[in-house]
Amino acid sequence: MSIPDHLLPHLIAVVWFVFCWVGYTRYAIWRGRDTACLASVLHLYRKDWMRRLMLRDNRIADANVIGNLERNASFFASSTLIILAGILTALGASDRAVSLLADLPFAQPVSRGLSEIKLLGLAVVFVYAFFTFSWCMRQYNFAAVLVASAPAVGEPNVSDQQRKSFAERGARVMSMAANQFNFGLRAYYFGMATLSWFINPWVFMLVTAGVVLILYRREFHSDVLKVMVFTPTLPSELPRE
Repeated sequence: MSIPDHLLPHLIAVVWFVFCWVGYTRYAIWRGRDTACLASVLHLYRKDWMRRLMLRDNRIADANVIGNLERNASFFASSTLIILAGILTALGASDRAVSLLADLPFAQPVSRGLSEIKLLGLAVVFVYAFFTFSWCMRQYNFAAVLVASAPAVGEPNVSDQQRKSFAERGARVMSMAANQFNFGLRAYYFGMATLSWFINPWVFMLVTAGVVLILYRREFHSDVLKVMVFTPTLPSELPRE
């Protein structure tokens, strides 16, 4: 079955969009295994956090940090539901949406059916974001349970190996939750790129490539990453001869 000529650019743009999203996600995971990035460096900080957690009796601050992280995910999950409600509302008034989009500069005239497909595609992106943020919230709940079960200072019958294993396990759960949050944020980035599809498919492809470039720079070459990787030694901390 042949594809109509006017739909072919849109199909190419969708394939390019999926390739960029899935491809960058896999690339970031693969590259992060042996290259410093935000995810890998923050995992090391979480391991330090879990080790230091077992050296103090008062862990209220640790619980508050986990609570704040969970509230961030909750905020985005709630915001995603509002966005989805707006998309569904636009689907119910697709004729008006088509007329409004036709007035945009460089906007390509499309049929009502194609506009609805674009809105459904945008909805799929934010449905995925909602599931990642909600799963992130649950994993932070698991992390809170782990923190509550951490061995106390001086607790008998707890070996150093067990404490090390707990630190590894706790940091891993924290990083898994953070990765889900990161996936949700990426969905927002690519959701913004999907908006450009309403102009025309070629702009959609260009903006999608731009989003990949922004994500790569922020995760692998950002200034904050350089600060976290390298901490300059203060003069007072330099060894004396």
